[in-house]
This record gives sequence, structure tokens and C-alpha cells, in this order.
Amino acid sequence: MTPSPAATLAAPAPATAPPMQVLALAEPMPGFPGHRDFVLVAADAAGLLFWLQSVAPDGPRFLAVPAAPFFPDYAPVLPRAACAELGITDGAQGEIYCLVTVPDGDVGASTANLRAPIVVNPATHRARQIVLTDGAHPIRRPLRR
Repeated sequence: MTPSPAATLAAPAPATAPPMQVLALAEPMPGFPGHRDFVLVAADAAGLLFWLQSVAPDGPRFLAVPAAPFFPDYAPVLPRAACAELGITDGAQGEIYCLVTVPDGDVGASTANLRAPIVVNPATHRARQIVLTDGAHPIRRPLRR
């Protein structure tokens, strides 16, 4: 039996999971035009794995990780217009999450998309997936701590 991503990737957990956040996307994610309302739900008590899930019953759900614990040097340059839209001045003011792919259920081969992070204004819970065009960050970076 293959262990869940949460069991394999997460660090030792504190007693309680981080609270669920309701997010309003400023613009739908590419490929999901009808979905702007999401919840970010902890998939582990440590706050290292999350489900980014549409509130629509048939909506998409993505596995996501906060960028800082996995990629401490990751500091993407976000477009000014996107920051203004979210009400932040730069990426340091936002919470940055990366979507995770677990190919064929192989947790050890998990990768994070650093080219298209989800940026959240923690004060307003407004969010947006920002596709970086500079090519400085990979679409599939191995996910290991």
C-alpha cells in the first residue's frame, strides 16, 4: 500500500492543524474558468500540505504546499499588476503556495510547480495563480524537505 502524500512528506505535527482559509481567486486558474471560490484545507497537522479545493461540488482539488518550508530560497518576482490586484506590494507580503503533482501515486517522485504559484493576501484572503514568464523557475521541482 502506498502511503499518502501527507504521511510521507510531512514533518512531525503539532497538536492542531492550521485553520481552513476561504479564498476568492481574482481570476480563475487556467483551465478552470468556472471556479473562483476555493478553500485551503490542511491535509496534515503541521501545515505543510494543503488541499486547494473548489467550493463547487464538482470542482477541482489540488495538492499544495507552502513554498517557504520546502524552497526557502524561492522568491519569485511577481508582476506589479498582480500584486496590486491582490493588495500587496510584493511577494514577501503574500503567502505563496506551490501546486504538487504525485506521478502515478509515487510520493517519492512528487514535484512542485514553481513557475505558477498561488499567491494569497493573508489579510483579505484574495488569491491568484500567477504564471511567471521569466523561465527562472521550473514547472517540476522535486519536492523534498
